[in-house]
Amino acid sequence: MSTKHEQLCQQLADVFGDKVVNPFVDNNEVKVDVAAADYLSIMSQLRDRHEFSFEQMMDLSGIDYSAYHEWSGKRFAAAVHLLSIKHNRRLRVRVFAEDEEFPVLASITQLWNCANWYEREAFDLFGMHFDGHDDLRRILTDYGFVGHPFRKDFPVSGYVEMRYDAEQKRVVYQPVTIEPREVTPRIVREDQYGKAGGRG
Repeated sequence: MSTKHEQLCQQLADVFGDKVVNPFVDNNEVKVDVAAADYLSIMSQLRDRHEFSFEQMMDLSGIDYSAYHEWSGKRFAAAVHLLSIKHNRRLRVRVFAEDEEFPVLASITQLWNCANWYEREAFDLFGMHFDGHDDLRRILTDYGFVGHPFRKDFPVSGYVEMRYDAEQKRVVYQPVTIEPREVTPRIVREDQYGKAGGRG
């Protein structure tokens, strides 16, 4: 761990105590978890306190952990990547939504305006709601789209497909006609693949 990473970990511990959980370094940035109840307050201080000065929010993405190895924690989280130009360092903050049925987190658009579209994307693709966002609506899928396509329980083929109907002269929606199938690589489905005397 570099000196600047050690310094950031110590500063986080000094200012936030146990509200910042499990700081560790990966890919040249410090990563921490925070509780949903503390999220907005901590993010505000990370931006405004001189010892942190995370002026830029670089990315915010939703995460669905429901099919993640042997995961037993909360299902939905947001990961926010911050950059301090002043101190030349990065920080990833992960926050889990408390409710799996209706995941809600505070919006950070009041702190970093660029969070607007990122939060809309997490809402659209994962169904995560951001309290305080003043224009939370779909950004990538159709306005009439049902469901959230990046959730692990959403079918790969979706529920409906659309096509242009020449007789009606408009786009129509219909149930998916694609037959679901599982594509197994040849190396897995043929025991003799690549072996001497086997089919190659």
